[in-house]
Amino acid sequence: MKSIDRREFLAAGSLAATGALLSSQVVFAAAPAAGESRLVLVILRGAVDGLAAVPPHGDADYARLRGELALAAPGGANGVLPLDGLFGLHPQLAFLHECYAAGELAVVHAVASPYRERSHFDGQDVLENGTTRPHDSQTGWLNRAPAALPRSQAQRKELGVALGQNVPLVMRGPAEIASWSPSRLATLDEDTLQRVADLYSGDRLLAHRLADALAADAIASGSRGMDPPQARGTDGSQARAAPGAQYVELVRAAAGFLRRDDGPRVAVFDTIGWDTHANEGGAQGLLAQRFAALDAGLSALKGELGPVWRTTAVVLVTEFGRTAAVNGTRGTDHGTATAAFLVGGAVRGRVIADWPGLAPRSLYEGRDLAPTCDLRSVLKGVLAEHLRIPSRTLEESVFPESRGARAARDLIRT
Repeated sequence: MKSIDRREFLAAGSLAATGALLSSQVVFAAAPAAGESRLVLVILRGAVDGLAAVPPHGDADYARLRGELALAAPGGANGVLPLDGLFGLHPQLAFLHECYAAGELAVVHAVASPYRERSHFDGQDVLENGTTRPHDSQTGWLNRAPAALPRSQAQRKELGVALGQNVPLVMRGPAEIASWSPSRLATLDEDTLQRVADLYSGDRLLAHRLADALAADAIASGSRGMDPPQARGTDGSQARAAPGAQYVELVRAAAGFLRRDDGPRVAVFDTIGWDTHANEGGAQGLLAQRFAALDAGLSALKGELGPVWRTTAVVLVTEFGRTAAVNGTRGTDHGTATAAFLVGGAVRGRVIADWPGLAPRSLYEGRDLAPTCDLRSVLKGVLAEHLRIPSRTLEESVFPESRGARAARDLIRT
């Protein structure tokens, strides 16, 4: 894996710190498939409460089961944002609701990976390796998908660039991935850079790495220069950051790469902070703050992508859901089924749910939302329709042992 962070390369700088609310990393990969399609995968680590993100307010058992975590119906104080007669969005997901109104958001409910235990580490491993068991593969499905296409379609040596400290498992594998990361160190002046370039000019490898680092930094830097929303007060002083401002720099860097005609076509955002065992909150509280930050980050991504948003599909997934009922510490414990999202100008918006219900007899193991949709079906559908990955590749190498999970259809606009 080739590092192309110029500051780390030149000065062994540390990675930029992310905020206390959400920490993030981004991976980019150039999709070998021809065309304008961009795909963004957002991994929400920690197990998102799908019944909070997409409350089934029309289910007769919802309010009783959720207790103090239950959200008011649409129209009520801090009520959910309506989707259809059964489902709504958490009130802090206003941007996603706008996307739904524009036909650019698909909500998939009661969805789960093949994993049925409750370990974060194993659940995330299955989510990323694309198999049915944890630690069954050392490569990830989003690396295997483009890597399996003919080299003539790849057009370049590296299929992408990673923004963050580590390349997540979902992007590890035979496709060569480079890395780029922001730094806390001050920007080096041009004179210093020229001196380093002269120093490395006699070494072909180092000179090539430096050139790549400077090129990648220029791409990422092209989306900077503006403070995040509400980052500064009216007097110019630093003000309290808006939700999601702590990873706006990463969103801007991602958009800088994705906007380029010759740039990457796939990005992966990695966020943490979704493990809400205690004091989860309802319309307000810890989880609501996380939803607000995520929503603001997605809004910033759309703004930064500009016209590229029209051909972009953003997929938001988590390792598993949470218990249907509130626990003794006013939170929720590790569960099974949850909600996933597809958002973007390329998405065919709607609600997708074979709803199992929340009656006691309908709960998985008497405690969880029961899974009725295999997440691999959704992922296979996106890869097939959006990136044109062949069905045989999806079945044999991207998601092995997944013939029972047929690719979902009509997820992407034609």
